[in-house]
Amino acid sequence: MARAYVTLDELTRLRHRAKGFSFLPRQPVHSLLNGRHASRLRGRGLEFEELRHYVEGDDTRAIDWPATARLGSAYLRVFTEERDRPVLLLVDQRLSMFFGSRLTTKSVAAAEAAALSAWRVTSLGDRVGAIVFSENGVDEIRPRARAGAVTRVLDTVVRHNGKLAAADPRPADPALLNEALHRAVRLANHDWLVCLVTDTFGADGETVQLVTRLTAHNDVLTVFVFDPLETELPTIGETAMAEGERQVEVDTSAARLRSAFAADFRDRRAAVERFSRDRAIPVLPVSTDRPVLDQMRELLGRRIAARRVHAAEARS
Repeated sequence: MARAYVTLDELTRLRHRAKGFSFLPRQPVHSLLNGRHASRLRGRGLEFEELRHYVEGDDTRAIDWPATARLGSAYLRVFTEERDRPVLLLVDQRLSMFFGSRLTTKSVAAAEAAALSAWRVTSLGDRVGAIVFSENGVDEIRPRARAGAVTRVLDTVVRHNGKLAAADPRPADPALLNEALHRAVRLANHDWLVCLVTDTFGADGETVQLVTRLTAHNDVLTVFVFDPLETELPTIGETAMAEGERQVEVDTSAARLRSAFAADFRDRRAAVERFSRDRAIPVLPVSTDRPVLDQMRELLGRRIAARRVHAAEARS
C-alpha cells in the first residue's frame, strides 16, 4: 500500500541525504517530458560593483560604452555574484495529490521533493521559502537562510499533508494552483529560483500567463509529480471511482473508457512538455513508484557524474 502521510522527522532526516544533485548556475536539466532537451538555470544574480579601466585581455563584452565615450578611455562594468539567492518552493498538497498506487502518494512524493530541494539549496548558502497550498488554505513563508527556515517550511508541508483524507467530501480545487502562482508573482521580484512541485491539476491559460511572468526575471523549475496508474487504467472489471462525495460505477475493461483515461493523462503531460520547451523551463518528472531522491539525482546529477568520469579519465 502506498505511504499516505509524511512526518517532520522523516523530512528532517533527508537533510543528510540531499546530495548528488545541484541547482547551480548552468546546470543542465534533462527532462523526460521534453525529449531530454537541455535547459539551463541561470543561477544566482549579479550585483554591480564598480567601473574600472579596461586592461588588455579583459572581456570586451563587459565594456561600458556610455562611460567609455564620456570619460575618453575604455571602462568595464565589474559585477560580483550575489552572496545568496532566494529559492521559492510552491508545494502542492491538494486532494488531487492524495493518490498513489505504488510506493507513496503524490502528496508524499511532493513533500519529499520539496524537502530535498530545501536542504540542498540552504547547504549552499541560499535562502529558502515556500507557498504551500491545499483545500485547507494557502501558507506563504518568505525566504530565509539556515536550517530554521527549512524546518518552518517542512512543518507547514507536514501540517497540510496531515489534513488530507480520502473521506474528505470536497472535490479537489483546480483554482488553488493559480492562486499560489499569483502569490509567487507578487513575491519573486528578480533572480529567484521558483520551484513548482505539483501534478499540474487545474493548469489553464491563466497558469501559462502567470508562469510566463515569473520567467521574465526569474528561473522556474517544475517537479511534475505523477502516479503510474494515471498513465493507464488497470483492467480490474467493474469498480467504484470517487471524488469527494461523488461516486460512479465504471467498467475498467471497457476499451473506450481505458482509451479516454490514458488520453487525458497524455494531454496533460503534452501540455507541460510544450510549455516547458517553449520557455526553456526544466521539468523533472517524479513518479510515486520510486524513491524521490534517486530520481532527483538522475535528473539533476548528470553533470556531476560526467565531471567525475572526465576527472577519472584524465588521471588514468
